[in-house]
Amino acid sequence: QVQLVESGGGLVQPGGSLRLSCVASGSIFSINDMGWYRQAPRKERELVAAITSGGSINYVDSVKGRFTISRDNAKNTVYLQMNSLKPEDTAVYYCKAKIRRWSASPYYDIWGQGTQVTVSS
Repeated sequence: QVQLVESGGGLVQPGGSLRLSCVASGSIFSINDMGWYRQAPRKERELVAAITSGGSINYVDSVKGRFTISRDNAKNTVYLQMNSLKPEDTAVYYCKAKIRRWSASPYYDIWGQGTQVTVSS
C-alpha cells in the first residue's frame, strides 16, 4: 500500500505563512514528479506548484514570489512554503506524486487526502 499524507494546513491571517508537508510511504521504488494542487469551493482543482526529481520547478502565476516548493528525496517528502497568504489562497491543498513501485513497473499518480488552508482575519 502506497499513500501520501499531507500536514501543515490550518487557519492563518492574511499576510501570514504556512508550511505544508507531504510524505510518501509504502513500497516505493522511485518518485518522479511531485506537486501541490488546490481546490477552492465551486472551483476546479488547479496546479499550484510542481517539482521534478531533478529539481525543475514551475508555479501557477498567482503564487509566484510567495510560495516555494521543495523536496527531500531521501525522505520521499515534498514541501510547500506559503508566505504572504491571501484570502484567495483559501482551499483544500492536495499533494500528488508520480511513483513507481518496482524497477520494471510504469509510473502512476497517487493523491493525498488533502489539507485545508483557510486565510481569514
